[in-house]
Amino acid sequence: MNAANQPHARTTALQSLLRNPSVMIGAVILLCVLLIGLLAPFLHTMSPDEINPSVRNKLPGYESTLRDDDGNKFKFVHLMGTDSLGRDIYSRVVFGARVSLLIGATVAMISAVIGLLLGLLAGYFRWLDAVVMRVMDGLMAIPAILLALSMVALLNAGLSTVILAIAITEIPRVVRLVRSVVLSVREEPYVESAIAVGTPTHVLLVRHILPNTIAPLIVQTTYIAAHAILVEAVLSFLGVGISPETPTWGNIMAEGRAMFVMLPHNIFFPGVFLAVTVLAVNLFGDGLRDLLDPRMRKRL
Repeated sequence: MNAANQPHARTTALQSLLRNPSVMIGAVILLCVLLIGLLAPFLHTMSPDEINPSVRNKLPGYESTLRDDDGNKFKFVHLMGTDSLGRDIYSRVVFGARVSLLIGATVAMISAVIGLLLGLLAGYFRWLDAVVMRVMDGLMAIPAILLALSMVALLNAGLSTVILAIAITEIPRVVRLVRSVVLSVREEPYVESAIAVGTPTHVLLVRHILPNTIAPLIVQTTYIAAHAILVEAVLSFLGVGISPETPTWGNIMAEGRAMFVMLPHNIFFPGVFLAVTVLAVNLFGDGLRDLLDPRMRKRL
């Protein structure tokens, strides 16, 4: 493609992106959740860790009377009710968005970088393929939740431990994807021509093979981010994830499950945020797949 056609190609790609409803809906929802997380210090109504036993287990819309630092009384509305310790659920849900999005993005980035490197090497070097893929097969043989539970149980529970545990379970998926692309591209005539003229291996991998892995890798990372958010919620719900002092959607639901029948709002609101966020990420990934896959793009 010459330089004159590049602006037109970019314009066409942008127009296709804007016309795709899955991408737009997912992007708008994700942007809203991201803004909620970033603006949590300004959107919250009170500290997410502030305990007030006098307003324990109150329904959404409950109005309480609090005192400021000067001793003045003021009315305060708990938009999503309170939990068993009297903490404001709305404030905890808002701050929980930051942790969930951070975990999803970080796990996707770590998995993509490590999986891309291992997949390139395994797909191009036949002698390394057997070793890498047997290790990946071993990791994939263990259910992701069980492997993450085992790692968190062995290490001290915390944000970094949860991210590492989830990332390790996602790396094999990226490795297998990149390896399959490399195995296909390696047999292309232009790659064989580059090998014949003595192109260095690192140049061959970066210039001729790596670009072909970017599109499927981008799509895969969106699904990994969505799955990482769900796994973190499951770990926190089971009590082996991030410490209860750090508000996450999984922690909030875990603390409210004992009284779910009587006070379903403790689980309902964080559950809605979790479901909507994961749905938005999946919609965004499906839209990107349709745009980046030439076979799917012809049908649009």
